[in-house]
Formats: sequence, structure tokens, C-alpha cells
Amino acid sequence: MTSTVADGIGLVEFFHPKGNSLPGALLRLLATTIAETAANPAVRVIGLRSGGEGPYCAGASFDELVAINDAATGKEFFLGFARVTLAIVRSRVPVVTRVHGRVAGGGIGIVAASDYAIATQKAQLRLSELAVGIGPFVVGPAIERRIGPGAYAAMALDVEWRSADWALARDLYAQVHPDVAALDAAFHAMLQALAAANPDATSGIKRVLTRGTEGWEQLLDERAAMSGSLVLSEHTRKAIAEFRERNASR
Repeated sequence: MTSTVADGIGLVEFFHPKGNSLPGALLRLLATTIAETAANPAVRVIGLRSGGEGPYCAGASFDELVAINDAATGKEFFLGFARVTLAIVRSRVPVVTRVHGRVAGGGIGIVAASDYAIATQKAQLRLSELAVGIGPFVVGPAIERRIGPGAYAAMALDVEWRSADWALARDLYAQVHPDVAALDAAFHAMLQALAAANPDATSGIKRVLTRGTEGWEQLLDERAAMSGSLVLSEHTRKAIAEFRERNASR
């Protein structure tokens, strides 16, 4: 995890060697870093990105998911992306996200919670939760708010990969570029433009964009508890074991 502040831009980068599949400790640190960066009076915009050349984010740690053995641990696991979502939504400044590669599960929640997302053509998306016997309950409010209930339902139920152009057409991405070089140019240009803009105007836009999220602390807590209990079911345990076996044989 790295964070820097320069010329009004707070740049936050997360990384995990397992395909940017994020363990709970890293999710807590990411949420705290975003909140602290947003609270810095020198920051006028936050740029959020991940490291590496593979996936942008593969969701939460699968190793931690399979280790869940009680409802309290399950709830804490699913609160990971809830905290990151709330840190982005509660930021007083706009959050611009750079999406260089594939996005799955909770990573889509990060993209949807952001105020502006810029991606490459390689940035396909998949809500994979149902494939392991659970559902995208915690990230659901941010995604549904961004793309609407119909598109969210399709993503949640058929667990198929969707193209960057599909996401662009539904406003999940604001821009899609052919390669990383073009992505970086657009990302930095957007950050510089927002850093130079009237801060009262950008903070006002942020408040307007997040109107209706006032009860999300309770909502996401309830959703995390729902998922934490569901992951203990016999059906889900079997689905996780089968998913693990399929991926181990590849």
C-alpha cells in the first residue's frame, strides 16, 4: 500500500501478489488510507489504482473465505469491502479510479463506488459470488446505484465476464482506452483537471453524487452479516470446495 500527496492530488495504490486478491488486513488499511487522504486539507482529488500488470482486483482473499468457520468471522470478512466502499463514498473529494485489468467480485464495488473510473479494453468485469454459493450483497448497493437494477441483476445472476465496452455503455466506466499508456495519460489529465478546479464546486458535486447513501453504514453492516451466515451453509461449503478443485486443476 502506498499513498502520496502532491499538487492537490492524493494518489493511493494497493497491491497483493495473488492477482490483487485482497486479504482483510489490506482492505482495512486501504479503507483507512482513503479516509486519511480525503481528510488531508491539501488534497482536492484522490486517484485510486492498483499495482502490477495483471488483474485490477480479483476481490477478497479466497484463502480467508475458505477458512471462515463462524458467523462473526464471516461478517468481518465481508465487512472488508464495505469499509472501502464507505471510505470512497464518504470522501469529501472526488475519487477517480484507474482500472488497468480484469475486475471481479468486490473490486467491482470499488469501481462502482468511485466517482469516475477510467479503464482499458482489458478491464473485463465479473460478479463471481454466486459461483461459490454466495451473492454480491455488500457491493450490491454501489453497483446497483451506478448501473441500475436490471444490469446489476444480470451481473449477479449469470456470473459471466462482461467487456469494458459493456461497462462503458452502462456508466460503470466513464472512459475506456486501448492500452495502459493511453489510460495513464487520461488518468493523470483527469486528476490534474480536478485538482485545479474550484474545490467548493467539486465537493458540492461529491455531495450531490452521494445523496441517498446516508444509511449505508447500517445497510452494509446488515449485508455483511447476511453473507457471513450464508457462507456457512452446506450448499456454499460444497460450492467453494468444487470451485477450489476446479481452479487447482487448471
